[in-house]
Amino acid sequence: MMTRSLFLLILLTALVGLGGCATQPQFKGTILDPALPAPDFTLTDHNGQPFTLSEQRGKVVLLFFGFASCPDICPAELANLAAVYRELGAAANDLEVALITLYPERDTPERLARYVEAFNPTFVGLHAEQTTLAPVLKEYGVFAERRDLPGSALGYTIDHSGFVYLIDTSGRWRAIFAHGTPVADILSDVRFFIRERGGSDGG
Repeated sequence: MMTRSLFLLILLTALVGLGGCATQPQFKGTILDPALPAPDFTLTDHNGQPFTLSEQRGKVVLLFFGFASCPDICPAELANLAAVYRELGAAANDLEVALITLYPERDTPERLARYVEAFNPTFVGLHAEQTTLAPVLKEYGVFAERRDLPGSALGYTIDHSGFVYLIDTSGRWRAIFAHGTPVADILSDVRFFIRERGGSDGG
């Protein structure tokens, strides 16, 4: 599921991309054209350190919103991003992957650390109080809704959208990948944006 505003944004950028496809690279994800300044935020990483998006300039950043006890979307998507990281080889030095938890009440820093590092030791888990997190979700068009689980020890889960957001090395929001986008497609676009900066390519 997605918010109406994000749906309209994806539709608009897809149509713009079709209009200019003769001169544009063959991107695999949904490209934002023109690119947007990525909404900035400061959250806390799983090591207790502040993580500010605008301070990641010089790297391609892949953002994903999920949580450690997610049964399906999150592990599948993080496994795909781990595969992208491996396939980049030396160019992975120019990539940052961050999971922003939608379940901060349960995802302690220690739990986040165990979770993200199980996929890749360089991945970052980010958390914040709901009051800090809410505007970030709104700016990125993230759908997240609590669903009660009667009889479950968890009590409730979070139904959420599964997009991956690509921020380029200049801090611009350039692409969105739908849940289930093949690894090869994400890898192709990430390589382009790393090369755009002139970064190394290990592939």
